[in-house]
Amino acid sequence: MKNNSGNTAPVGVFDSGVGGLTVAREIMRQLPHENIVYFGDTARVPYGSKSRDNIIRFSRQIIRFLETKEVKAIVIACNTASALALETVKEETDIPVIGVIVPGARAAVQATRNGIIGVAGTEATIRSETYTKVIREMNPEAVVIGKPCPLFVPLVEEGFAKHRITEEVIDIYLSDMRQTQIDTLILGCTHYPLLRSKIMAFFGEKVHIVNPAYETAMDLKHILREGGNENLSDKAASCQFYVSDAAEKFSQFANTILSYDVGATKLVNIEEY
Repeated sequence: MKNNSGNTAPVGVFDSGVGGLTVAREIMRQLPHENIVYFGDTARVPYGSKSRDNIIRFSRQIIRFLETKEVKAIVIACNTASALALETVKEETDIPVIGVIVPGARAAVQATRNGIIGVAGTEATIRSETYTKVIREMNPEAVVIGKPCPLFVPLVEEGFAKHRITEEVIDIYLSDMRQTQIDTLILGCTHYPLLRSKIMAFFGEKVHIVNPAYETAMDLKHILREGGNENLSDKAASCQFYVSDAAEKFSQFANTILSYDVGATKLVNIEEY
């Protein structure tokens, strides 16, 4: 796909809701010429409490939708879907598909000094132990301490990221982890970078916080370059936003996160795909 039309084809990005915007934001920063088609599955958020079979079904539907937009690569900007569906859906499409777990795990392994790594994530991500497996493949001696934080997603989605109630929930979930020897913490859900400053304040300077969104954008850059699929056009990049529910609420939230002006977000009946 080395012709010019292939280069200007968009990158597909999907998540269970607004959390994946943290990944889209990093792609916009690191790959400013790439066009993006973003899908947020706002009708079925959160994914973290859903079964593996449902997550795979949802991911297949969204990938079929993104394929109608002729995307040249797909980023699963959701830790739960990366943990439970990535390996399955990668086999089912010719388009490169990457998740957020391997880039985040690699950054944590490189950053840790004592080999004790914490992971905060959804129930499904922590239960899958995918981060543990990936980290151990890179460093067999590593100790991984996982903690599910299911209320973080609704707190972010409802606009409570800066509220003191969120500080209390962080304390409830992560106080045990703060008593351990972790020196690195992976924000193992794409919503969690929106709580990063509060989580950093909670742990203090001794714990390095890993945001997998940045690492994922850099992996995408490498994959596009290797495949000769970088967008070399000088035209300003375009971003299209689609959701399965609550389009106006999504647009309002997205405008608080992105420097890009999110105009009309379009509704998609994802069950049709």
